Amino acid sequence: MSLRGTREVKDNYQIFRLTGLLDAFSEPTFTKVLKSYIDEGPKNVILALSQIDFIDSSGLGALVQLVKKAKEEGGTLQIVTNPRVTQTVKLVRLESFLSLQPTVEDAVAKIPQG
Repeated sequence: MSLRGTREVKDNYQIFRLTGLLDAFSEPTFTKVLKSYIDEGPKNVILALSQIDFIDSSGLGALVQLVKKAKEEGGTLQIVTNPRVTQTVKLVRLESFLSLQPTVEDAVAKIPQG
C-alpha cells in the first residue's frame, strides 16, 4: 500500500488527510503534489498524518522541504501526528521545526488569522 489522501480547502488553509506509507517510493509524488497545492493556495497547510502507517527518512525530508516552501510563500505548515510518526520525528529532533500537533483542531488554532 502506498500513500493516499484527500484535500479539503477552507478560507485560509487547506487540510490533507493522508493514509498509508510516506517513504522513498511515495515521496517524489507527494512532494510534487503538495508543492503545487501550496503554490495554488491557501498558503497555510495542515498535514493530517494520524493515519500514516510508516514514515522513513525520505518522508521526513519531504516534510522539511514542505515546511520551508510554505514559509517562503508566507504560510505555515502544521503536522497532525500519531505516536509512530512522532517517535520517528523525535529521533531526528525535528518536532519543533515540523510543528507537530495532536489534533486537527489544535493545528487550525495555530494558523494565523487575517
